[in-house]
Amino acid sequence: MDNPGGRGIGNQDLRHDWSVEEVEALFALPFNDLIFRAQSVHRQRFDANEVQMSTLLSIKTGGCAEDCAYCPQAAQYQTGVEADKLMQVDKVIAAAKAAKDGGASRYCMGAAWRELKDRDVDAICDIVKGVKDLGLETCMTLGMLTEPQAGRLADAGLDYYNHNIDTSPEYYGDIITTRTMQDRFDTLQHVRDAGMKVCCGGIVGLGEGRRDRAAMLVTLANMEQHPESVPINMLVQVKGTPLHGTDKLEPLEFVRTIAVARIVMPASMVRLSAGRETMSDEIQALAFLAGANSIFCGPKLLTTANPTHPKDEALFDKLGLKPMPPHTHHA
Repeated sequence: MDNPGGRGIGNQDLRHDWSVEEVEALFALPFNDLIFRAQSVHRQRFDANEVQMSTLLSIKTGGCAEDCAYCPQAAQYQTGVEADKLMQVDKVIAAAKAAKDGGASRYCMGAAWRELKDRDVDAICDIVKGVKDLGLETCMTLGMLTEPQAGRLADAGLDYYNHNIDTSPEYYGDIITTRTMQDRFDTLQHVRDAGMKVCCGGIVGLGEGRRDRAAMLVTLANMEQHPESVPINMLVQVKGTPLHGTDKLEPLEFVRTIAVARIVMPASMVRLSAGRETMSDEIQALAFLAGANSIFCGPKLLTTANPTHPKDEALFDKLGLKPMPPHTHHA
């Protein structure tokens, strides 16, 4: 049997030299072969029946100066999202405690900023310390960071920083014009240099082609160090954004994307992220089989809907899945 990309499978050294053509060949495998390979890779490093439960809170919503074509929080789009100020520290910590009580082991916080302002760093650091004191892993997405800001966040104890590349380098300019992909790489380097873990993935269903999906995964997998967390988002279309009305991605193509991400980044947490609200139980089950082992739990992702706790509990019960304990590290 042909084995495109086979060197990336198993316990051998992680690869950082994937070509787009190799990854396209993985996408083109018969579905059963692709899922089998992805699940085989997954089992060599993770408990196949454990899923990390993360909760995402918008700590500063709306009013963003960026023009990301998918985002309802961009100030220039009329989406009904009202801009507000940074949440008070005690309110964020109270929400994090509720998330922990609901089963979350990781708490992610997002602010709709183009970049973190120095005036907000003290409050952000207080939030990180408060959430860490609850025993939760912490992750934040605050836009672009300077090197000193990344250092402050690391000193406060932030575990992960999320900064997605969104799509392929070739398609990026069709989606965002107010920030370059190099800007994103610069922030990711500041995060690495400060000693934090990287949460970095992308969005599919933006109108991109399969080659763009392959190129996005190649960009992630060929980083000097693979992102420890790789969210794969299905576009949630919001009326008022330029991408509203875009042809929807076929669900099995989304599952293929999860599977290829698992193969090319074997040691990373691959998160079945935005878009689960419209996915059937069957598609989510296939995504877990393909190697996804992290989800957002709770009824809201920043500004869009997400499955409720009871719905996820029922799904986990049907599939025999269990929540991953906090601070679990891959083999």
